[in-house]
Amino acid sequence: MPVLSSWCILPHTGTTSPSSLSVKSSQNTDCLNSLFPPASQSVAAIVFGDQSPQSRLYPLTKRRSEAAVPIAGNYRLVDAVLSNCINSNITKIYAFTQFNSTSLNSHIARAYSGARLSKDGFVEVIAAYQSPDDNGWFQGTADAIRRCLWVLEKYPVDEFLILPGHHLYRMDYQKLIDAHRRSKAHITVSLFSTAKNEDLGFGIFKLNAQNEVLEFRENEENSNHHFQMNKHDGDEFPSMGIYVINRDVMRMLLTEAFPNVNDLKSHVIPGAISLGMKINGYLFDGYWEDMRSIEAYYRANMETIRRANAMYNFYDRDSPLYTLPRHLPPTLVRDAVITDSIIGDGCILSKCRIKGTVVGIRTRIGDNAVVEDSVIMGSDTYDHNGMSDGEAIGIPIGIGDGSHIRKAIIDKHARIGKNVMIMNKDNVQEGNREANGYIISGGIIVVIRSAVIPDGTIL
Repeated sequence: MPVLSSWCILPHTGTTSPSSLSVKSSQNTDCLNSLFPPASQSVAAIVFGDQSPQSRLYPLTKRRSEAAVPIAGNYRLVDAVLSNCINSNITKIYAFTQFNSTSLNSHIARAYSGARLSKDGFVEVIAAYQSPDDNGWFQGTADAIRRCLWVLEKYPVDEFLILPGHHLYRMDYQKLIDAHRRSKAHITVSLFSTAKNEDLGFGIFKLNAQNEVLEFRENEENSNHHFQMNKHDGDEFPSMGIYVINRDVMRMLLTEAFPNVNDLKSHVIPGAISLGMKINGYLFDGYWEDMRSIEAYYRANMETIRRANAMYNFYDRDSPLYTLPRHLPPTLVRDAVITDSIIGDGCILSKCRIKGTVVGIRTRIGDNAVVEDSVIMGSDTYDHNGMSDGEAIGIPIGIGDGSHIRKAIIDKHARIGKNVMIMNKDNVQEGNREANGYIISGGIIVVIRSAVIPDGTIL
């Protein structure tokens, strides 16, 4: 028997659903040469599905949280983060949810509850709650963790890995954790090394040559909180909102040092710096998209259809992306012309033309329709008969015959009638027509979830 062993998670070939994972003991050279316990035993991840009711992806978040927004046809944004955990051998995962959480809670429960992660592995949803001691909702990330320490401390882990649930990137968290342990830091912050001096919403950290944090500051336009130590020479990098915090340190900060603060980013991390704790930065130089706008979300989807040099590889065999297995029939293509596009499962595509488009599950596109450079999210159900009330009579879910869509995002369950033109011919950059079923953001038309666009409409 080896002195130390690790648990390797191997996807079966053919599918990348969490339930297809198998766990087997193996000798890992890195682990055998390390004095640290494997992450599956010593680290718990805390994933925040929504950190604020003010979403930058509205109206895509009108009925769902940011982490539940679909991406690349078959996935949700949270799948990228949870898959990073699984592929990094972190198998104790808590998902905190609160705002518009129904869709996210359902997806996580259905996709990951049956995953065989390890002997003690799990993905557990912790929804905001009220109790006799706490009769309000979560007031922030720090408040949520503090109120749930009684759950988080069930297992004797050494560190907590704090993660936003709506970012698209691929990271081996084991490398981050190893760097944290080798530096003997109290807290390690993951920093985006390719965007110096730009606050991406999580503050900016200044590092010395040893990657020790010297200063922290926030863009005052983004926050009312500002903290800065004495001036030091060093390089500045934006935070990714990812933290590794020692278990005992987190308890002390939340219950003793700062028992009344609500936010990790704006209160706890600056407070830890002021206490003289050792905080290190971990520089990440890979692809990272934090979905800070509708334009960023659109761009991330368009990146998925690039034939070469894709920024995020959805087809990585060594680090697969997991999601809910839906057991849908294959997509039916009837004389359609499809180029440079992604087509989700269970679609019905008639004699149409699709170019440079992400087509989500169960999408129906009618005869002679043209869809270009767009994101079509699809539907959770099939609908052949249309609605039975109001102006939606005879307009089924999907895109009707003869319609032309260019550079648009069509949310789920939208009903686009026949001969509809969604092209923004006037090049309007911003417009709120929510009452009419759409908005325009950055020149991109976004058709709202379950919207009805009557026959012959021109947008």
